[in-house]
Amino acid sequence: MELKEWTPATLLELSGGYWSTCTLHAGVKLNLFTPLASAPMSAAELAGTLDCDARGLAMLLDALAALGLVEKKDRQYAATPFSSTFLSRTSPEYLGHIIMHHHHLVGGWSRLDQAVKSGQPVRERVSHEDVESSRESFLMGMFNLAMMIAPRIVPQIDLQGRRRLLDLGGGPGTYAIHFCHHNPRLDAVICDLPTTRSFAEETVARFGLSDRIGFVAADFEQDDLPEGFDVAWLSHVLHGIGPNACGRVLKKTVSALEPGGLILIQEFVLDDKRDAPVFPALFSLNMLLGTPEGQSYSQGELFAMLEHAGATGVRRLPIELPNGAGVIAGTVPEKGGR
Repeated sequence: MELKEWTPATLLELSGGYWSTCTLHAGVKLNLFTPLASAPMSAAELAGTLDCDARGLAMLLDALAALGLVEKKDRQYAATPFSSTFLSRTSPEYLGHIIMHHHHLVGGWSRLDQAVKSGQPVRERVSHEDVESSRESFLMGMFNLAMMIAPRIVPQIDLQGRRRLLDLGGGPGTYAIHFCHHNPRLDAVICDLPTTRSFAEETVARFGLSDRIGFVAADFEQDDLPEGFDVAWLSHVLHGIGPNACGRVLKKTVSALEPGGLILIQEFVLDDKRDAPVFPALFSLNMLLGTPEGQSYSQGELFAMLEHAGATGVRRLPIELPNGAGVIAGTVPEKGGR
């Protein structure tokens, strides 16, 4: 892997990069892109709409214009075509939920040194929080990301002949929805925490699949799993827990599958040296900040976990994904087979 060539300028650019991040977060949190996607407005007009100080808002708008997310002409501001598509709440491609999830993580990241010294998380585990605003941002943020990635993954996975899918830790059920749309004879069950139920059922209903996708409330770390499936999908589940817990969850998942069943794991996958790619390495720190034992895992570790859980034919599927993500598959042996 080619290493970045550092200079004092690039080092300081990295150090101050959060200025741009916080500017974006403020724009999304104030929801200024939605009215600007409808019509140009002056800073004073928009300040009245948003109940903001006009001077402060003008400074934020100018910074967003400098970043290329807002257009300024004759003291009038408007959303760019890009920000109208991805930052206006009226757009079906709105990414504000995942951006607000990132915003809720900023405080924890500012205390990374404390987490490294103690080896303990410095914030609540977001997936288990019952705080409505942060939990909604997390769940719908996962929906935002999955809606972009699922159409690339699902058509490349052959589920022909399979009838019942377990979407373990499936959140709003985005992957269950895409797998069922792509495989008309497939039904699915989302298995996640009780606090996830309303988000999942509303999302499934929006896609007209309530008759084919159900929900089972369970903590997959502690509770028994439903059984009778011939395929299981675990998308970004394992990184939230430690190696021993991963082993237990995978054994329960394999037990929930019929002989010949297929288990599929999507994760941010580290190289076996664990020092690349960049995103999984940084994401491992995110897990340090927010979970007792979570981390990114290497491909070799994931293979070994699956094999120890009883899966055979473990392999990484040839699917190219961003941020070092990959899909690993294994098969539950037929009765009497190895």
